[in-house]
Amino acid sequence: MRNVFFVWMLIICLGACVSQPKEKSNLKLWFSTPADATVADSPNGWDDDKEWVKALPLGNGSLGAMVFGDVNQERIQLNEETMWSGSYQACDNPEAAQHLDKIKELLFAGKFKEATELTNWTQICRGGGSGHGNGSTVPFGCYQTLGDLWIDFGNKGKFSDYRRELDLVNAIARVTYKQDGATYQREIFVSQPDQVLVMKLTTDNPNGLSFTCRINRPERYQTYTKEDQLVMCGSLNDGKGGNGLQYMARLKAITSDGKVLYTDSTLQVSDADQVLLMLAASTDYQLKYPTYKGRDERTLSKNRLLEACQKSYEELYDRHVSEYSSYFKRTSFDLEGTVDSIPTDVCVQEASEGKISPHLYELLFQYGRYLLISSSRPGTMPANLQGIWANELQTPWNGDYHTDVNVEMNYWPAEVTNLSECHQPLFKLIESLVQPGSETAKVQYHKKGWVVHPITNVWGYTSPGESASWGMHTGAAAWICQHIMEHYRFTGDETFLQEMYPVLKGAVEFYMDWLTEDPKSGKLVSGPAVSPENTFIAPDGSHSQISMGPTHDQQVIWQLFDDFGKASEILGMQDDFVQAVRKAQGNLLESQIGKDGRLMEWAEDFQEVELGHRHISHLFAVHPGAQINWKQTPELLAAAQKSMDCRMKNRSGFGGKSYVGWSSAWAISQYARFQQAEKALESLNQVVSHTIHPNLFTICPPFQIDANFGTTAGIAEMLLQSHVRDQESYIVHLLPALPESWKTGSYSGLKARGGFEVAVEWREGRLVSAQVKSLLGNPCRVLYQGKYYELDLKKGEMWTWKE
Repeated sequence: MRNVFFVWMLIICLGACVSQPKEKSNLKLWFSTPADATVADSPNGWDDDKEWVKALPLGNGSLGAMVFGDVNQERIQLNEETMWSGSYQACDNPEAAQHLDKIKELLFAGKFKEATELTNWTQICRGGGSGHGNGSTVPFGCYQTLGDLWIDFGNKGKFSDYRRELDLVNAIARVTYKQDGATYQREIFVSQPDQVLVMKLTTDNPNGLSFTCRINRPERYQTYTKEDQLVMCGSLNDGKGGNGLQYMARLKAITSDGKVLYTDSTLQVSDADQVLLMLAASTDYQLKYPTYKGRDERTLSKNRLLEACQKSYEELYDRHVSEYSSYFKRTSFDLEGTVDSIPTDVCVQEASEGKISPHLYELLFQYGRYLLISSSRPGTMPANLQGIWANELQTPWNGDYHTDVNVEMNYWPAEVTNLSECHQPLFKLIESLVQPGSETAKVQYHKKGWVVHPITNVWGYTSPGESASWGMHTGAAAWICQHIMEHYRFTGDETFLQEMYPVLKGAVEFYMDWLTEDPKSGKLVSGPAVSPENTFIAPDGSHSQISMGPTHDQQVIWQLFDDFGKASEILGMQDDFVQAVRKAQGNLLESQIGKDGRLMEWAEDFQEVELGHRHISHLFAVHPGAQINWKQTPELLAAAQKSMDCRMKNRSGFGGKSYVGWSSAWAISQYARFQQAEKALESLNQVVSHTIHPNLFTICPPFQIDANFGTTAGIAEMLLQSHVRDQESYIVHLLPALPESWKTGSYSGLKARGGFEVAVEWREGRLVSAQVKSLLGNPCRVLYQGKYYELDLKKGEMWTWKE
C-alpha cells in the first residue's frame, strides 16, 4: 500500500450493504460413477465404508441422507438427529470427592506415580460410562443410522453419460444417465420448511419408470403399509435390557401417469414418466432432564408427510432453495482462475499424490458451511462427531459430543462465515448440561456450579470417563462456554447474553470452588486435571497425565472468568461474586515459557512422551482463545509458535496414521494467528492431501466432521481476523495470512467481532478494494500490512476504499 494513492469514503446510507457475494457456478461435488450401493458397511468404527464416503450428504438439521446414485439399485442412507440408543444413567461417583485432597497433596509433593494411581482408581465414573467408545448396547448409547431407502429399478443393463453431483449453492443432489436409449434423472433434497426428504424421478421414455422401494435397517425394525404409505418403525436399545427411543419413518409416492401399489413391505411404481417420493421421520426424543422423551413420533411424521403432499414439486423445491440459500449465499470466497474440470474423487486422488487444485480450497471452504447448515439448524440438535450422517449401529466414538476440542471445532466457522443462527443448537446443548452437570459437581466433587467432562450425549452425561487419563478433562465446561461470549462479540445480542448469563455463572461457580492455591507460587491452579490425552514424563520417571495447573486448564478458566466479567459489565451485574471472580482471574497461574523457548504444556517443564502429539490444547489461548496474541503478548506468541512448530515437525497421529484431520485443521488457524501464511497453507495442504475422502468428508481416522468445519474456519482466519482489541476498538485485520500462491481473489460476507461485515479483493497479492459495514455501531480500526484506518461508523454505515 506504500506510495499508492487510496481513496476512501464513508457511505452514510443506512441501507448500504457489503458487495453481494459472487455466486460461483462450479460449487459442486461431482462424479462420473455411482457409489456402489451393494457394498456392505464396515463392521466396526475404524475403517470407513469405502463406498459410503463416496455418497453425497444432504440434510436439514434434523433429517439426513446419503445419496449413492447407483443406476440399478439406488440407496439413500437415512439419518434422524435423535436416533440414539441408550438412556439416562447416573454415573457420578459419590466416593470420588474424599480422595481429592490426598491426590493434590501427592501432586504438590512430586509423587506423580502415586497420584496417578489414586486418580485412576477414584476419579472415574461409576457404572459403564461411554462403553469405552462402544456404547451402542450400554446406557451411554450411540448415535445410529435410521436405516436405508432402497429403490430397485430391476435393470442391470449398461448405461452411459453418467453424472452424480451435489450442488452446494442449492443443497440439491442430482443423478443423470442414459440407459436403453432413454435419459433418466433423479433430483433429491431435504427440506427444512417442510421437514421431508423429496426425490423427483423423471425419464423421457414414456412409461419408462418402474421400481420397487423398501426401507430397512440392521436391527430392531418392522415395515408395513398403511394409508398409502410405506412405514418403518421400532424402538432402539436402551442399554438396560429394554426398549429406548421409539422411531418412525414414512414413505409415499405420487405420480400422475403411472401406477402405485403398496404391498405388506414394499412400495411399487410402474409405467410412469415422473414420480415424486417423499419421506418423513421422527423419534419420540425430547430434550429434557432426566426422562428425555415426550414427542409423538407417529403424529409428527404423519403430519409432515401429509402436509408436504399437499404441495407441488415446484413449491417444495422453491421453499427449500429459498430457505437454504438465505444462509449459504451470504458469503463468497473466490480464487481467480480456478477451474472445475475433473470429477471430485479424481481431484482428491490427485491431491493425495501432491497435485492440489486451488479449486479444492474454495470447495472445502464452502463445503464446511454447507455441512454446518445441513446438520445444525435452529431448533435441532447440534452437529455431533459426524454431523448428522452415520451409517452404522456402532458409530465411531458413539457419534457423541467430545468437548475436548471436537464439538467446539464444529462451531468455529459459525460466526465468522455468517452462520450465527446455526450456532444456536450448541447453546441449547450447553443449557441442557447445567442440571446434570450440577449433579456431577455436587456428587462427584462436592462443589458448587456445574461441570462436564470430555464426552457428553443426548442423555445429559456429564460424569468423568472410565479412565482418568482422558476422562479428567475438567476444563470442558470452560472451553464450551467460550462460545457464548463469542456469539455476543459477533452479534451484540444482549437478550441472548442475558439468557445465557446463569449458564456462565454456574460454570464460574464450579471453578471458583475447584481452584486450589499452589503452595509454592501462591497462584490458583486447577487439578487434578489432564492436558487432553497427552502424557508427560514426571521427575520420578513415571509416565503420567495427571497434574496440577496444566496450561490448557489455566487458559480456558482465565477465558471463562474474563468472559464472565465482560458479560457482567455489559448486563450491569456488579456484585461481590463478580469482584471475587475478577480477583481470582488476576491470581491464576499464567502460561509460562520453558527452558527450550516453547510454551509449557504443564505447570512444570515436563518432557512430553510424544513431541508431535495430535492435541495442542495448551495453545488454546492463541486459538480459539485470544489471551495470547501479537499485540499484547508477543513473547508468549513466539513461544507458542515454537511449540506449534515442534508439534508439526514431530507429528504423530492416531490409528496408525501420521495425519489427524481435526489436528491438521486446527493448525491452519494456529498458523494464521501467528501470521505465518505459508505454514497455514502447508497445514491446509495436509488436510487436502492426507485427510479427505472422495466426497470431501474428513478423516480422523475414521470419518469425523470436525476437520471439515475446522478447515473452513482456518481459511477464514487466513483471510480475516478480529480477535485482538485495542482498548475499546476492535481491530479488523485484512488478509493477515494470505499465501503467496493465492495471488488474486476475493471474499465477501465474512464477519468480524464487534459486528462488522467485510468484503475484500486483492490482485497479485495486494489489496485493491475493501468494504467494512458496521452492523452494531461499535468503534473499529482496520489493519492491513501494518497501517491502521480509524473508523467511527454508525450502525448501518459502511466504509469503502479502493486502490
